[in-house]
Amino acid sequence: MKNSLATAVRPPKTSPVSADTRQRLIDAAATLFADRGFENVTVREICKASHANVAAVNYHFGDKAGLYRAVVMFAIKVMQETNEMTQRAGEGQSPEDQIRHFVRVFVARLTGENPNAWIHRLMAREMQHPTEALDLVMTQVVQPRLEYLCTVAATIMNLPPTDPRVKRCIVSLQSQCFLAGKQIPASLEKAWGPAMRDVDTAVNHIAEFSLGGMKAIAAAQ
Repeated sequence: MKNSLATAVRPPKTSPVSADTRQRLIDAAATLFADRGFENVTVREICKASHANVAAVNYHFGDKAGLYRAVVMFAIKVMQETNEMTQRAGEGQSPEDQIRHFVRVFVARLTGENPNAWIHRLMAREMQHPTEALDLVMTQVVQPRLEYLCTVAATIMNLPPTDPRVKRCIVSLQSQCFLAGKQIPASLEKAWGPAMRDVDTAVNHIAEFSLGGMKAIAAAQ
């Protein structure tokens, strides 16, 4: 992608019709980019999927790269909302309950009926084939989330938030949450039974397993 994501996204047009067209373009492009990648999607395909004129992308976003920037910025906004929800859920609670609330809310956002499920596919594609978007996501979404979790875990472990043991525990916690949000292969579900899809049990396991690990590692200092 030649255009920088740092370039400002064009402000939305003010009329309701233009705003509707703009959002339809973003919605259609988001799914296509997530499923096939930026390079493998054409403007014509996006416009066809969104029932928009072929000139609409240039009119609203400048070009395809501008549309991708708008999709990324929309994804960042949604992910920031998830961060805020996970933190609000644990406000005023013990550090242990803050971890429990984080896991429950975060996994629910990954596994529920979510019209923004494409975000996780887009981020997985970014991890495999990074663009400038990944740096933006890291600084605006991932880093603040990890800093929050490290602060909570540090209290549980009686260690500084920057201690490598704290960071490793949080990476482990996040990895389990993302795994819980993935589609379970049919062969694995057949071998292990329907419990593989029991989200509530998985959430409780992730939280308690992680808390037990944090305390065990802290005790081994």
